[in-house]
Order: sequence, then C-alpha cells, then structure tokens
Amino acid sequence: MSKLTNNVLVVVLPVIALLFLIQVVPYGKSLGNPPVISEPIWDSAETRALAKRACFDCHSHETVRPRYSKFAPLSWLVQWDVERGRNELNFSDWRNGAREAERADKMREEISGGEMPPLPYRMAHPDARLSESERQQLIKGLGKTATGR
Repeated sequence: MSKLTNNVLVVVLPVIALLFLIQVVPYGKSLGNPPVISEPIWDSAETRALAKRACFDCHSHETVRPRYSKFAPLSWLVQWDVERGRNELNFSDWRNGAREAERADKMREEISGGEMPPLPYRMAHPDARLSESERQQLIKGLGKTATGR
C-alpha cells in the first residue's frame, strides 16, 4: 500500500470506530415524550396548528423526532435542542401565568426577527417554513393566546 493510503486508513478507521462506539451513549436516545400537563387556551385552531407545525417539536411534549435523531452525535444535538426549547417555552406545560406570557412575547419577537424556528430546523423540516402571512398570523395568535385577549 502507498504511504497516502496508510495515512488515510490511520485517520478513517479510528473515526469510523469512534462513530460506532458513541452509539452506546444513551443521551438523546430516550424517544418518549412526557405527558401533556396543560396547554394554553388557544385563540384559534389555526394558531395551534401553526405553532404545532413550526414550534411543537422543540417547545412541547409532542416532539416528533426524525430518523436521524436515533444516531449519535445527532441524537445528542436533537435532545439538547428539545431540552433547551422546553425550558424556554413549553406549550405542554402552560400555566397561564406572567412567565408564559413573557416567554411568548419573546418568542413572538424571535419569530418576527426570523430567529424562530432556527434556520437549521427549517432546512431539515420543510413543513416548519412559514409564509410571511402565516408568520404574521402566528405572531398575532400567540399574542392573543398568551394574554387571553
């Protein structure tokens, strides 16, 4: 074998072995969702449908995990995103208090600024891509839902 082939094997084989070994790390492989505790009183079915499409995978206990989320290190990234999203705003553990209203305000700002849903999520989940009118409808609906008006 040539020196180049040997060098490639020295790098590639350990990387492949590492990818197999990290599959035994359980973080991110718990594919179950906790039960829904309480949802907000939605201003409309349309607002809930838009939120479900664009937000629920990270911001609820109704996460639908894609196939790639079964394999480390992607499973770690998905789990981290879901945990972080649920901690920020969780539509399945809504307590109708000031905290949720404040977080919904922040979420509306992030949707307006194009930060939510995040670009990598939109790229991997075409259904989460909202048109401008859908984004405006979601922003308005989240405001009404959060404030009860």
